[in-house]
Amino acid sequence: MVADFKSPLLQKFGVFEASGVDAGVAAHYGEPLKEQRRFILGAEKFVVADYSHLDVVTVSGPDRHSWMTTLSSQIMDGMKGGDSRELTLLSAQGRVEFVPFAVEDGDKLWLIAESGQGEDLAAFLNSMKFMLRVDIENVSAEYGILVSFDDPRTSEKAPKALQKALIFSDPWPGVVAGGTAYTEIDPGEHPGQGLRRFFSIIPLADLLDIAPEVSLSGMWAAEALRIEAWRPRYGNEVDEKTIPHELDLMRTAVHLEKGCYKGQETVARVHNLGHPPRRLVFLDLDGSEHTLPEVGASVYVGTKKVGKVTSVAQHWEAGPIALAVIKRNVDPAAVLSVVDEPREDDSSTPSVQYAATQTVIVSPDAGQVAGRRDMGNFFRG
Repeated sequence: MVADFKSPLLQKFGVFEASGVDAGVAAHYGEPLKEQRRFILGAEKFVVADYSHLDVVTVSGPDRHSWMTTLSSQIMDGMKGGDSRELTLLSAQGRVEFVPFAVEDGDKLWLIAESGQGEDLAAFLNSMKFMLRVDIENVSAEYGILVSFDDPRTSEKAPKALQKALIFSDPWPGVVAGGTAYTEIDPGEHPGQGLRRFFSIIPLADLLDIAPEVSLSGMWAAEALRIEAWRPRYGNEVDEKTIPHELDLMRTAVHLEKGCYKGQETVARVHNLGHPPRRLVFLDLDGSEHTLPEVGASVYVGTKKVGKVTSVAQHWEAGPIALAVIKRNVDPAAVLSVVDEPREDDSSTPSVQYAATQTVIVSPDAGQVAGRRDMGNFFRG
């Protein structure tokens, strides 16, 4: 997105702008918990959140699908108009560098990236095109995103502009072709069931015209539901060490039957022979402090630091909730604590501690598939 981006919808009266990775769009429109309930219970108008700070890059040309297949962890061949897929672009060491959402319109492949990543994503793709028939364009300054938890294409409440929009259908929490779940929960009991998201790509110039036809909810509301659904996000859960296994991205963004892409060796080695060094967990937080910990707050078992909070929100029913990335070998039954520690230059501010109960998302035993399947017979032999 362009520097210092401000969504046109910030002109709406009563809006409070978000900060951090969501700067440039609304945190809420005056009633954050009511806005969250509207997503679940519905409203007179179609309910959306403004994600227009996300970046959009297009890839056109007859080689776009096969080319993106060679670059990414996902098979993109055979995509038709309206098809959606999630993918990762990795470093040579298998670290996550981009997690774009891809949707095909029949003419172009549209990639939705985290805020501020459009320029870097377009530059990376241009550096990899060589003699192939592809054209890459960063169109972040022209297009915005509206996110809903109902499909605009099938909702009678949705404005015509959304019904006709190009829409990325988030596959989470399904397990796509070639993927695998790193959770041990029954698929029907996954909290993401019923919380599927739909990303409508809209010209920024049209947002103010659409606004009177929809019920607007802010990022606080939408992010609380994302956390409830255990859905990882690049801008929050990914750091310089992240591999896909740690966040359960193997279910939606990695095709295990394809190879020959950068980082594939790490993906295969950890899945077949090892375990991811860290794991994503869901936290129910003690709400007696009447505050929320900051993103980045430390997670402890006793006096030992084992991870950090990556996303946090106030849920309309569950109260304070969070996602955290912790060390794999932390006992799933251990009681955790989250500590907001003062900055090094602010010794006058006391630390705040929150008791936390963990729910396992990525199993501590995830990975080592070959070991469970084959190595027993190998060692006996």
